[in-house]
Amino acid sequence: MAILPFSFSPTSSSSLHFLPPLPKSITLSPPSSNLPYSKFSPSRRLFTLSVSSPDVCDAPQQHLIVDKSALIVDEAVSEEHLWAAASLRIRTFNEFKDDSFGIEDHKRYLAEREFEALKERVAGKREGFRRVSCINASLPLSHLSALSGDLCTTCKLSDDGGFRVVVGTLDLNQCLRLPDEVTGMRPQGIGSDFARAYLSNVCVAKELHRNGLGYALVSKAKSVAAEWGITDLYVHVAVDNESAKNLYMKSGFTYESEEPAWQARFSNRPRRIILWYGLPNPHNL
Repeated sequence: MAILPFSFSPTSSSSLHFLPPLPKSITLSPPSSNLPYSKFSPSRRLFTLSVSSPDVCDAPQQHLIVDKSALIVDEAVSEEHLWAAASLRIRTFNEFKDDSFGIEDHKRYLAEREFEALKERVAGKREGFRRVSCINASLPLSHLSALSGDLCTTCKLSDDGGFRVVVGTLDLNQCLRLPDEVTGMRPQGIGSDFARAYLSNVCVAKELHRNGLGYALVSKAKSVAAEWGITDLYVHVAVDNESAKNLYMKSGFTYESEEPAWQARFSNRPRRIILWYGLPNPHNL
């Protein structure tokens, strides 16, 4: 089993995809020339796209040891960062047959839907969530010259005249519960919805596994959660995803409970456990 992603999908562990209802017509205008422009008709599932990619990593795919000094892990503050995160999630959480007809158009369609849903969550427009932050890990494009062009092209963003590539991402969700997930038990009582948060959509580019990027993302999420006043942080993991469980245990998470087998069968997904991490209570400092 792969080291990552740690996401709720048919073959992974902790994800949260909120897809808003599609209107009859959507026209996306990207925040920069690095994002694709597309016009989508849901009745026909057709796209017209053009992608600007002045720099492309086109060497054969291989696993790479990264220079940690060049790694930036921070909250996404622009639509370009959100687009790169959405693209990485679609690339990571789905399996595609490269010889399928129209596969690139289909990938972009999925990325655009996740992009719109992610913008909605981060903007505070999702009911039941007080706050959502997308946290990205990125590396300079020049450090990834040995990797495949797919990652460098689809997950690239501009940076002070150069380019960086988003190589890992997650969502930090401040809320009482996640839809269709096991609910954390701590804290309880008045204000519990403001003091509890969940990680979701945790993933790292498959070419860069075993570089500690997942650990760096979780560490940043804990720091942001503490700034929000969160005391109890949760994540869902598939019961058979040992690599994901090892990451979270290394990050200080402990077992709290697990979902019933019938619930997993009903949702057609692997059964999951919920792990808990206790952050210092700011009122006790």
